[in-house]
Amino acid sequence: MSVSVIIPTYNAQEELPVLLDALNGQNRPFELVIVDSSSTDNTPDIAKKHADLFFQIPKETFDHGGTRTLAAQKASGDILLFLTQDALPADKQTIGTLVEAFSDPSVAAAYGRQLPYSDTSLFGKHLRHFNYPETGYTREMSDHTQYGLKTAFFSDSFSAYRRSALAEIGWFKHGLIVGEDMHAAARLLQAGHKITYRADARVYHAHSYTLREEFRRYFDTGVFHRQEQWLLETFGKAEGEGKRYILSELRYLLAQKAYLRMPEFMLRNLLKYTGYKLGQHYEALPKSVVETCTMHPAWWKKSSSALSGASRQTSE
Repeated sequence: MSVSVIIPTYNAQEELPVLLDALNGQNRPFELVIVDSSSTDNTPDIAKKHADLFFQIPKETFDHGGTRTLAAQKASGDILLFLTQDALPADKQTIGTLVEAFSDPSVAAAYGRQLPYSDTSLFGKHLRHFNYPETGYTREMSDHTQYGLKTAFFSDSFSAYRRSALAEIGWFKHGLIVGEDMHAAARLLQAGHKITYRADARVYHAHSYTLREEFRRYFDTGVFHRQEQWLLETFGKAEGEGKRYILSELRYLLAQKAYLRMPEFMLRNLLKYTGYKLGQHYEALPKSVVETCTMHPAWWKKSSSALSGASRQTSE
């Protein structure tokens, strides 16, 4: 199976050289495709020297799902592997190990383990610990009765798709504020395919979100779940997984003897819950509130129908 590694970039001159160096050392050959959203730094010059295929799009046209679809359709690989510019392969086998998942013809998509950096915050480290365990697994549609929405959990930072299966479901959905990865994984499961988590395929990738960023991130997740209600109706609500996460995070902080972080723990999770619930009811909020709450203000400017919907609800 031929492999294409696809990297969307924007002002990545700091991360890209390190990532490209790590990719050059991989033990599996691949086509490198870089799509750049009109960076204003040296990203294009760096990318052109290394990519097999490089092209640019206007910054304002970037779309999480649509841009990935555009790059995927230009790529030639049977397996389409996506990396974000801030994800760093942990070893020389990273690409090859993830691609091994497709030796099973029933597997349509696979994602790998994300490891935190040493300077990642405790909350950021726990998020990686919770979402990316040491043991891999494979999911199919029937698993939703046991795992609920977690059945369709996926990641766009380090993941791969069988090209034929992705084309079968109509590629990634255009116009989503977040969650294009879960959206695609859910549709693949519905189509009778399997998705796999390969814990032995590893990248370094983590965020140390501030309290404000956590609130905004969960607000956008709430918007996504509101606009794609079929996900919750099909797989189950997200609240149950949220409770499990909070208990896991509490145990993690106690194990780290981070007792002084308990007030932050409580505030952080309150903000997450509040942000998520507000996002689910964004149509009832004034435009100004929505634009303050979101992590992706540019998306709302493009999605005028979503904002006008919020405005109408507020005025009625």
